[in-house]
Amino acid sequence: MLIVNAVLETPDTVDFSFWPVVDLPPYQFMALSGSMSPLEVGTALAMLAGYNWLANGDDRPLTDIGEAIRHLLETDKVIAPGGLRIHDTRTTVTVRPGCCCGLEDWREWLDVANGETLWLGHNPSPRLEHADKVVRLWPDGADAQETPSGLPIEIMVGDLPGILQTVQEGLQGFLYLTKQWATCHVPTLAEDLAARLDEDLAISAPLPDTSGQHAT
Repeated sequence: MLIVNAVLETPDTVDFSFWPVVDLPPYQFMALSGSMSPLEVGTALAMLAGYNWLANGDDRPLTDIGEAIRHLLETDKVIAPGGLRIHDTRTTVTVRPGCCCGLEDWREWLDVANGETLWLGHNPSPRLEHADKVVRLWPDGADAQETPSGLPIEIMVGDLPGILQTVQEGLQGFLYLTKQWATCHVPTLAEDLAARLDEDLAISAPLPDTSGQHAT
């Protein structure tokens, strides 16, 4: 069975004090879904606020929760370091996004169903190959000349739209919880925050096709 999650890189929260967060190891991945706790949602938003603050070249320290969220709303496009994490329970192989991969591009996986390949980050550099009606994924080795020796994860091309429908449902759950979180912490910005994340992470727009069988 395949377990596919939209994931976001976890932040370094040692000196973070604007709102409550979970004490997680930094630079790992957390799944975004409708089952997250308020602390987990706060942790995800801490990552988004901090990452986009630095990505815009502003080296001034943030001063309060309002400034952190307002700056996120004012950025040209929200960048979310992460992507799709794919785990095969049968082989225990897991493919994680590499560095510089962005969750905001998760819909590009639909292109794989049309025979295209994807860049999935570096260090590690997940490898994707097409083989007839199957997509094979390895945790690393995208730049190697030879196929990696380890077991790949295999996904039927016809299952991809259904898998992405499940990913979308998880993101929609996260978006709902984010609006709830913002209503409690920054009520005047709650609607705008939810709308901005919905647009920049391409969450609610209908997928072009959701046919196919998939495991959740």
